Amino acid sequence: MKTPRTPGVLSGKDLESDLVLDVDAVVIGTGAGGSIALRELARAGCNVVALEEGSDHLPEDFDQREDHMLPELFAEGGGRMTEDLAITVLQGRGVGGSTVHNTNLCKRTPTEILDRWAQKHAVLGCSVAEMEPSFAAIERDLHVTRIDDDDINANNDALRRGVKTLGWRGGNLSHNRDGCARSGFCELGCAYNGKNNARKSVLPVALSAGARIYCDVRALRVLHDGIRVSGIEARAANGRSVKIRARVVVLAASAVGSALLALQSGIHDPHYQLGQKLHIHPGAAIAGYFDDRNIDGWRGIPQSYECTEHLDFAEGSDRRVWITTAFAHPIGAATMTPGFGAAHMGAMRRYRHLVALTAVVHDETEGVVSIGDAGRPVLRYEMTPGDRAQMLKGVRAAAELLLAAGATEVAVPGVPPRIVRTRAELGRIDEDVVRPHGMPLTAVHPMGTLRMGEDPFTSVVKSTGEHHHLRGLFVADGSLFPSSLGGPPQISIYAFALHISRHIVAAARA
Repeated sequence: MKTPRTPGVLSGKDLESDLVLDVDAVVIGTGAGGSIALRELARAGCNVVALEEGSDHLPEDFDQREDHMLPELFAEGGGRMTEDLAITVLQGRGVGGSTVHNTNLCKRTPTEILDRWAQKHAVLGCSVAEMEPSFAAIERDLHVTRIDDDDINANNDALRRGVKTLGWRGGNLSHNRDGCARSGFCELGCAYNGKNNARKSVLPVALSAGARIYCDVRALRVLHDGIRVSGIEARAANGRSVKIRARVVVLAASAVGSALLALQSGIHDPHYQLGQKLHIHPGAAIAGYFDDRNIDGWRGIPQSYECTEHLDFAEGSDRRVWITTAFAHPIGAATMTPGFGAAHMGAMRRYRHLVALTAVVHDETEGVVSIGDAGRPVLRYEMTPGDRAQMLKGVRAAAELLLAAGATEVAVPGVPPRIVRTRAELGRIDEDVVRPHGMPLTAVHPMGTLRMGEDPFTSVVKSTGEHHHLRGLFVADGSLFPSSLGGPPQISIYAFALHISRHIVAAARA
């Protein structure tokens, strides 16, 4: 094999022959959850490797071009969608997973959500007090800090003005940044290495403790005898066969990837829970134009402020919308901007004056991940009427915030687009906007599908993260979550992976 750019990170593109390894544990995926599982196993002295379907990217690889970075950093080139093509689902692909391209948002799992998981879903050990050590440790490792007022850029400041004008609830967000250049290109990979993501802050510790990562290798099947696991069968990007024999397998390939692998592996599923109850936090973008000032929303920290006026975590609540900013670079903005020909060109000429918000639904819709042609994942997800009503509420609220901040015009992309210029016109944003395919929707937070809990009739893994029916199989990513979080999941994924890691280590040492 070629000498790796990073010691311990080997590429499946460089394998000169088939690979067979005997280890204590193998981790599938290297994002927030997988990186922590790998680190803790290595720290405990276990012989452990990780397999990553995507490539390894270093800061010098990030050229800040959408046409280059989207295919490199996102699953299916950024084109993954729900089966009905109504919602684009953006997920990371590569060493570090989605932490490489995310916008650094750091929020703990809400207390109300933890309480519900314990009371309704029979999850043990997840109270606020029990999770505190894991949350605190992750926030320390990632150097999580609250955004200063002086670091709020013009795009986020418009949201802040709207919140304050309306007297709504909102505030500054917290990030995992260190050495940030405020370039605004977080979602295309940080060329300045200012993000304390898994690739920068967690995986190097695992590698220094003896772990190895094989990137450009796709896991195909969990090997097992129906009682316990025995390893992983995989294939490298150059076609070479990879077989890892291990007493512990950790699935950390996301709520989509982990579920797909479990389904492909014929794992015992007597209560039909594998791949079920997918949540994704569907979101809509709303644009406001401030013709009297240059916003230049691509400059500075992308997401630093939030509005929580319409967000409540009670089950069945009529207030399940989280609003934050969502500025897009030129190609992304062009695809979302309504109009054709000269009209579209005219809208794009106002790009410097654009403020973009997103209304994200804390969803109660339950989707399904299944196996499609050529082993690709199929995401069946159709929003319930209740969630569509929440989306409508969120879009209207975002439009109202933009007008309160001083926007001269608000555009809701759709067929046809809705244009409002005063609060009296908000009624133009009607139920037709949130019908299926009525407007572009995007989701970036898949979760569920391999849920934790003590009841095997309603969950896939125990509260320890180990599968109910297959010994040695663990889950350590957002698949664990029994419900939607209502906010960014990265800190929750990191923290729950750390929380269950002692059980993973114990099984690997047995």
